Amino acid sequence: MQRAIAVFDIDGVVRDVAGSYLRALADTVEHFTDGAFRPSLEQVDDLKAEGQWNNDWEASQELVYRFFEQQGQERAGLNLDYQALVDFFQHRYRGTDWTGYIRDEPLLLSADYLESLTAAGVGWGFFSGATRASATYVLEGRLGLRAPLLVAMEDAPGKPDPTGLLMAVSKLAPEPPVTVFYVGDTVADMQTVERARTIGPEFTWRGVGIIPPHVKTRSDYARKLSDAGAAIVLEAVDQLNASLMLDLS
Repeated sequence: MQRAIAVFDIDGVVRDVAGSYLRALADTVEHFTDGAFRPSLEQVDDLKAEGQWNNDWEASQELVYRFFEQQGQERAGLNLDYQALVDFFQHRYRGTDWTGYIRDEPLLLSADYLESLTAAGVGWGFFSGATRASATYVLEGRLGLRAPLLVAMEDAPGKPDPTGLLMAVSKLAPEPPVTVFYVGDTVADMQTVERARTIGPEFTWRGVGIIPPHVKTRSDYARKLSDAGAAIVLEAVDQLNASLMLDLS
């Protein structure tokens, strides 16, 4: 009988996005502040630690707003074109025919790792705030997976709303009791697990925090994930092997 399932976030867990999503975010903020402000990776991490800026388009917009508010302007008067912001971001990140920053993303897990989970009787799938096209690009195009279970941006509300996680779980483990591991790298990911626990108490829930490669103050980042509800925080996703999952079940 299946005793555990793992649902993985994608950005910061499956792929390193410091030079892609986060770079596109910084480019976008710089562009829409007329070159006056380019956020550092630490500033982006601080924003995401607030738990409500999992969507990088919305995070870009928020940083633009906050910059101008610091200059004494009100966001309501800025007339910021959100669609233009999204289009600029996507041009940098995705590019034309996948020639943007996305093509150079380092992978953080392998298909062999996922196969080892399957062999141990652990089911797995993905729930991510990334677009379906972007997620499919890395899961199928880069990792070589065949139609993996994926709940993407278009399928559910953004995190920390747990709807997408619950959708994934319902397909992977329709019959409890099962321990569900949600593997993510942000405060919002851990908050998603906490909210899922209140809606689906028939499952045992475990948030697994992963520290992204770009983070310098790793102990501080780990503490934030733990404070947000992570049952365990790891340096790399493949440290979460089937044996550890069963120990935590």
